[in-house]
Amino acid sequence: MPHVNVTIAGKSYRMACGAGEEDHLAALARDLDERVAEMRSTFGEIGDMRLQVMAALTLADELHEARRRIAGLERDAAEGAAEQARLAGSVGLAAERIDRLARALSGQPTGQSGS
Repeated sequence: MPHVNVTIAGKSYRMACGAGEEDHLAALARDLDERVAEMRSTFGEIGDMRLQVMAALTLADELHEARRRIAGLERDAAEGAAEQARLAGSVGLAAERIDRLARALSGQPTGQSGS
């Protein structure tokens, strides 16, 4: 199992990850480190652990909001697909009625094909 050395808030950590995930893990650590630095500049020196927890909670909040939005989009897509199926059914019924009317107007009995 590969290991990556990451630095967060000036402290180095050796982290294990899946093969091929090294760059992704390093990018995640950089993002967290940037957020901790941003919070440090906003709130000052309030303790590394507290800053890291605040940064993690900020990320958790963003994740929660993203999941909520995805669920809403999935719900909208499902409703759209259901509406599309209803419309397709209505178009099919309308096509059958038009076909019956056309046959009636041409004097053909319904249920027979035009060949």
